[in-house]
Amino acid sequence: MAAGVPRIFVSHLSGVAVFDPTGDQVGRVRDLVVMLRVGRKPPRLLGLIVELSTRRRIFLPMTRVTGIQTGQVLTTGVLNVRRFEQRPTERLVFGELLDRRVTLTETGEEVTVLDLSVQQLPARREWEIDRVFVRKGRKGGAFRRSKGETLTVEWSAVTGFSLEEHGQGAENLLATFEQLRPADLANTLHHLSAKRRAEVAAALDDDRLADVLEELPEDDQIEILGKLAEERAADVLEAMDPDDAADLLGELPEETKERLLSLMQPGEAADVRRLMSYEDRTAGGLMTTEPIVLRPDATVADALARVRNPDLSPALAAQVYVCRPPDETPTGKYLGTVHFQRMLRDPPYTLVGSILDDDLQPLDPDAALPVIAGFFATYDMVAAPVVDEAGSLLGAVTVDDVLDHMLPPDWRETEFHLEEGGETHG
Repeated sequence: MAAGVPRIFVSHLSGVAVFDPTGDQVGRVRDLVVMLRVGRKPPRLLGLIVELSTRRRIFLPMTRVTGIQTGQVLTTGVLNVRRFEQRPTERLVFGELLDRRVTLTETGEEVTVLDLSVQQLPARREWEIDRVFVRKGRKGGAFRRSKGETLTVEWSAVTGFSLEEHGQGAENLLATFEQLRPADLANTLHHLSAKRRAEVAAALDDDRLADVLEELPEDDQIEILGKLAEERAADVLEAMDPDDAADLLGELPEETKERLLSLMQPGEAADVRRLMSYEDRTAGGLMTTEPIVLRPDATVADALARVRNPDLSPALAAQVYVCRPPDETPTGKYLGTVHFQRMLRDPPYTLVGSILDDDLQPLDPDAALPVIAGFFATYDMVAAPVVDEAGSLLGAVTVDDVLDHMLPPDWRETEFHLEEGGETHG
């Protein structure tokens, strides 16, 4: 691990208060959820189980944790209050891993797990368990002092936690697929049997499944979504980009579509409904409603901080859109675009309103696919603003969505192999 990246022992997180960005307490940490991996690879920390004031326990993904400090956990403030339900691939740290008997690889000696440490991976928003605090000798309570030598070892120095390499269940299959990009995992899922595909989809966390669904053919999307419980299906739709969720919902029967929309958070459902009001293969139908929007008095430093968000696609991170308030789409008057390269050339204190590209004509929401494609080809853009007659920014179309709708329906069936020398063979 890189120097300067904090290590946190999980015992210090038990009962810690969880706060939203305004400083209001939303609950307390009651457990941590990890996913074990094949062999001796350290487990990924998926999220925290937070107990609300109502005693309901919910799942808080680590992607929504902005900081872990002494005595507190800070969040984005976006919480899904659906009751936590453990999935087959998940393990509870306090409930299942502490006080467990494992074996030291070097000596073969059985030891008891007293504590585990978690660490954030450098330059990433992922966390993993990296070390194990154990006690030799007789078994006792995980946090209780007792006789016996204690020591801290690397995760790989013990056995008795990880999945078996020869396992054939969805749990092992998922661990094998963990490092795949969403598009590659989608391609793998596409070629699995329907039964195994449903098993793996059920075991994926909401954000990962949302990313994979966005890359799957329409038939697979409908099949997988149809096998999920409706509440979870709504959660996955919320985690998808609004334009992809709108496309998927548009293929479902009207009754099913309305039921799922009613289960989604009102704000998320409103964005999706707005996108569904536009014709397919138009700028309004292809756009996302969540581009980076800033006011003209924001600085280049503010813009770069937003661009650094790892959840943004490269296309959406390539530029920011400057508008009068309100900042949420549909916004106030659209003023212009600031490109990422321009931001790198100006001092951090520069106001984005002073470096606008306001000569570029935005797209009309009714613009047809050939017009959109011509726009991208003419101006060498990877994203384009969509603005209505009143001058409000409605969203942005990205080049990947344009390509997805211009390629043949079976383009995902094409196999691509990269070999040394950079040659690509179809």
